[in-house]
Amino acid sequence: MTTPEPPLSPLLIEPSPGTVGVKGCCPRCGQGALFKQVLVVRDRCEACGLDYRFADAGDGPAVFAIFILGFGVLGAALIAEFKYGASLWFHIVAWGVLTPLLALGLLRLLKGMLISQQYRTKAAQGQRDV
Repeated sequence: MTTPEPPLSPLLIEPSPGTVGVKGCCPRCGQGALFKQVLVVRDRCEACGLDYRFADAGDGPAVFAIFILGFGVLGAALIAEFKYGASLWFHIVAWGVLTPLLALGLLRLLKGMLISQQYRTKAAQGQRDV
């Protein structure tokens, strides 16, 4: 059984999903941290007490990140190759380092945005409106 959420001030304005994604803050109060590590979601908000167990981003952020990074990195690699004639070592070093760093940042952003949308729409697994 879950504990009831504490009442919030009526003047509290929920942050936008973009703000939650960029800052990694609580989707309800915007004050507490959403992540305890780079991609690990906390158990609850230390500011307002929101229980984050509802948050199940699943594979959604990874799929979006694959499409976005695949398009961006491949495009940049093709430009580097055909416009500037980059060497093989440049491609190995540049894209081998840049791609994982961009992936971590983009995954954190997308995961925060998706969790914020889940909170706003009260999305839960296995529920339907009938």
